Amino acid sequence: MGEANLGVADDPLVVLVDDDVAVRDALEELLSSVGIESISFSSTQEVLDAELPDRPGCLVLDVRMPGLSGLDLQRALAVNRILTPVVFLTGHGDVAMSVQAMKAGAVDFLTKPVRDQTFLDAVSAAIAADIAQRATSQVSRRNMALYETLTPREREVLRLVIAGAMNKQIAFDLGISEITVKLHRSNMMKKMQARSITQLYSVWHSLPENVR
Repeated sequence: MGEANLGVADDPLVVLVDDDVAVRDALEELLSSVGIESISFSSTQEVLDAELPDRPGCLVLDVRMPGLSGLDLQRALAVNRILTPVVFLTGHGDVAMSVQAMKAGAVDFLTKPVRDQTFLDAVSAAIAADIAQRATSQVSRRNMALYETLTPREREVLRLVIAGAMNKQIAFDLGISEITVKLHRSNMMKKMQARSITQLYSVWHSLPENVR
């Protein structure tokens, strides 16, 4: 198993999983040549047992290895809602495996031997995807924190505003005065840090589905 210099938290880290030490060494050297840090493991179980740093990046998995396969690891990550993008690199792939991996969300399915640039392009795309999803997740967490500051009544007003209801309709639906609606609506907009209905829609749709 390779040893990772923890580096900077925002720097990408590629996790290589292959039971062939020569392949791992070659990929680590290739990634290092373009300034990408990596850490390598010889089995999927080693990955599951490891405490990996929380950094953007991707997993590069062989399909067939002793014990759990790369596809098994991909499924385990999905079950645990770990969204790190996966690139498969295998010498034993077939169309069925490729389809299965891609349907499960793999960024790419490459077969050995692979051109250096093809591999680097796939890894770069996976890292970019992880950075994007992390940014989206950060926005969602921030907006969820704002939502949690709303009172129950302000949440009701928010849902009705999102549904397109006007103040008069909201007052009727909630059994309160239109002036009270305006007060709740103003407070809700301030707490959600939305200066317009368009911004409010954007914040609303970034919230987890179980809230919406």
